[in-house]
Amino acid sequence: MSRDPGLRLNPAPRPGAHKVVVLALDGVYPFELGIPHRVLGSAGGRYEVLSASVDGGPVRTDADLTVTPGHGPEALAGADTVIIPPHALSAVGADPDPAALAALARVRPGTRLVSICTGAFLLAAAGLLDGRRATTHWALTEHFQRLFPRVEFDPNVLFVDHGDVLTSAGAASGVDVCLHLVRRDHGTEVANQVARCCVVPPYRDGGQAQYVERPLPPASEAGTGPTRDWALERLDRALPLDELAAHAAMSPRTFARRFQEETGLSPGRWLTQQRLRRARHLLESSDLPVERVAHEVGFATATSLRRHLAADSGVTPSTYRRTFRAAGA
Repeated sequence: MSRDPGLRLNPAPRPGAHKVVVLALDGVYPFELGIPHRVLGSAGGRYEVLSASVDGGPVRTDADLTVTPGHGPEALAGADTVIIPPHALSAVGADPDPAALAALARVRPGTRLVSICTGAFLLAAAGLLDGRRATTHWALTEHFQRLFPRVEFDPNVLFVDHGDVLTSAGAASGVDVCLHLVRRDHGTEVANQVARCCVVPPYRDGGQAQYVERPLPPASEAGTGPTRDWALERLDRALPLDELAAHAAMSPRTFARRFQEETGLSPGRWLTQQRLRRARHLLESSDLPVERVAHEVGFATATSLRRHLAADSGVTPSTYRRTFRAAGA
């Protein structure tokens, strides 16, 4: 616990505290709904955190429970920050509940707006993200881009901060963006104290990549599929293009063209992705030193693995291992 006696779990707001209103939409996720209260509410009374619904009534969650926020949409007019937690995908579309848009219209100009995960869909539907970089959960990339082509969508970050509007990715990034608000408003020391109270990492850079699952496309019996399967069993080797093409009984030029058509990637880029995929697995499930992991997956040196993993995920191998290491490893 912090040595600061004024930093307690959910203390009463101080006079003049920054007013935060969390707007709960139909189908809201209970976990994310509680993040602003838990994180900002642990900042020594520096924030007054309220919850509101679009009509002042109870709100269905995506679980088997209903919640009743303490306020209606009128609370939004007095907010300094409005946070929109995510709601169930079935409720997300190009035409959100008109009551939700009407509630959002009550927000005063200059009020800071923050979305967690699918909360970005409401901001985008209101036109508040047009021409701006924004994010949400990586699994919703195609859906979001199809609905809101005027938004510069970035699925590879934890959150995006434009000052007046912030968007964040899935679940845990809601904690990240709320800690970022505390850090921005009151400095690193207070944010670190809040992180200790909440028992969470004090900092994950917003530019860190989301840990996106990239499943392997199924290999076909023809084309480059058999060679891809063959290569996956030999990732510890160099595997130059000439060798891959010879295995497929094609010229290097034909092989590279067919490979691009079938996977959407060049052979070199595909091999790098598979090596990183294997490296992540070894980092999660083994005690192998980083140098050995690099050798096992075909990177010439540990430095090469670090460089490629940082470019792909924004973290070092040691950081990735700490984050995702299996409990029984």
